[in-house]
Amino acid sequence: MADSILILAAAEGETPNPLLPATYDIVWSLVALIIVGIVFWKFVLPMFQKVLDERSELIEGGIKKAEEAQAEAAAALEQYRAQLAEARTEAAQIREEARTQGQQIIADMKAQAQEESDRIVAAGHNQLQAQRQQIVAELRTDLGRSSVDLAEKIIGEALADDVKRAGSIDRFLDELDSLSADSASGK
Repeated sequence: MADSILILAAAEGETPNPLLPATYDIVWSLVALIIVGIVFWKFVLPMFQKVLDERSELIEGGIKKAEEAQAEAAAALEQYRAQLAEARTEAAQIREEARTQGQQIIADMKAQAQEESDRIVAAGHNQLQAQRQQIVAELRTDLGRSSVDLAEKIIGEALADDVKRAGSIDRFLDELDSLSADSASGK
């Protein structure tokens, strides 16, 4: 067969190039390529382009949604941080207010306790004064009776007169007071 191709080629007067196909093969291959290219260009490429456009829109929409979601997340984060800062400030104010109120309550309680203590001390002092005066009065009466009884024994007569008795008692007590004052002053 190779011999027949060589003979045909020699008959034509040309030597065939083994790398180049025959002209009719090139022409029919080009026609088939053009038909396939036109079909590809008319039907396949638009569908392919449509799919690519849809995917591009889908991707761009997803990116846009992601950017919006990211912006919303950033805004929510800022809002959260602002609320957190506000809550911290409010908590600090509440703590400070509670501390101030606690100090005020303590000061009020101390003042009330001091007033109560002063009132109790004053009441005790007044009670002591009243008891002292009562005891002094009782002692004066007892001492007066005892001194009258003693004076009656010494004098030997009855001191029945209340006026004389009161005068004698007062004189006696004044003498006792003066003696007590002299001994207290160191004479």
